[in-house]
Amino acid sequence: MMKMKITTNTTSIMKQCIFAIALLVGLSVSAQKKWTLQECVNHALENNITVRQGQNTILINEQDVVAAKGNFLPSVSGNAGHVLSLGNRELFPGQFVDRTDNSTFISVGANQTIFNGFRNLNLKKQAQLTLESNELELARIKDDISLNVVNAYLNVLFNKENLETAQAQVEFSKGQVDQVKELVEVGSQAQVDVYDAEATLATDKQNQTTAENNYNLALLSLSQLLQIPFDGFEVDIIDVDTPSNNLLYNDVNPILDYAFQNRNEIKVAEKNIENAKVGTEISKSGFYPTVTGGYTLGTNVFYTNLIDTEDAFFNQINDQKSHRFNINVNIPIFSRFQNKTAVAQSKIREENALLNLEQQKLNLESTIQRAFADAKAAFNSYLAAKESLESQQLAFDNSQERYNLGSMNAFNLEQARIRLINAQNSLTNAKYDFVFRTKVLDFFIGKPITVD
Repeated sequence: MMKMKITTNTTSIMKQCIFAIALLVGLSVSAQKKWTLQECVNHALENNITVRQGQNTILINEQDVVAAKGNFLPSVSGNAGHVLSLGNRELFPGQFVDRTDNSTFISVGANQTIFNGFRNLNLKKQAQLTLESNELELARIKDDISLNVVNAYLNVLFNKENLETAQAQVEFSKGQVDQVKELVEVGSQAQVDVYDAEATLATDKQNQTTAENNYNLALLSLSQLLQIPFDGFEVDIIDVDTPSNNLLYNDVNPILDYAFQNRNEIKVAEKNIENAKVGTEISKSGFYPTVTGGYTLGTNVFYTNLIDTEDAFFNQINDQKSHRFNINVNIPIFSRFQNKTAVAQSKIREENALLNLEQQKLNLESTIQRAFADAKAAFNSYLAAKESLESQQLAFDNSQERYNLGSMNAFNLEQARIRLINAQNSLTNAKYDFVFRTKVLDFFIGKPITVD
């Protein structure tokens, strides 16, 4: 009996095949990944360009705080230089000599601001307030992105449900075509009814195609929002809670109270007021005297080609070292109205910051009141759509019975079915509209935004 011999080349080919199969399986699994809402939100917050820019802005602000703290420290610098002079020099009146001289100087100095009208202190406060304000602004941006992702995710679920409804209608129409053909064969209906049923099936298939396109467009919008490739992108389809009174807020005032105390846009506006007040104090520092002090340790070396008795280089450095202390006071007397106008402009900025806070509160109250009214209206629309669907379902069932008994023609049956489809679509629209409105209210009252 012959035994098969596996060569090294054959083994290599088998390994390559196994690797290729494993790679294809891995790609298939990756393509079949279904994104949950939480994964979508997390991905958007981690990769959104605006968020990343905001994070970089905060890093810059942190360095501004470090620089502001550094203003309290003395500045230290070193200085060194060498001068070489060549040529004729008049040592005494009418007496010139060809002299070469060298001069070397070395110094180390420190300068310290002693008082500048509390400017450095206020600059530090301003840098810290700017950092805190941008942190709050970044949090606000993240909140808005989270809400946008939830809205886009709900839109996918909404279009998915519409697609399922359209698919069910196609299956129903196929059954109707088969039923009509059977009735035509036994002579109960005319051939023209088959044409009508097939035309209805074609319309339903067209509606299904439209629903598929809308579903794919919703997926595309979500993938673009997440900045991930659309190819193979799918989301986890979950059941959205049926609207009920338990999901509806009865009073808008608790939402407003919470939002005014905790919403980031309000906190940012409040920080801007503090920042503007500090800016006014910085402007006022221009009216105060500035006091600075300094210390310098220096030495120098000098020698020429005319004198042989000059001391050695390093001896001169040691012998000629000196200490110098200085204090300077700069008193502003007239600044060509620069200080006065700077303070006046800062006070105007304070007033604008106060007005901006009031505007933010008005905008927030308007948005919440509108969201609250929209949620109540959406819930009422849902109840009406639900009642309408129940009525249309009964009407269609009755019409189908009459059609089967021969007391209703195909046209009237189709009209009843269209009314039923419209009622189903209206209910789906009302349900998702209500769910999104309640999520907006959850968002303003600080609840986690979820749909499951």
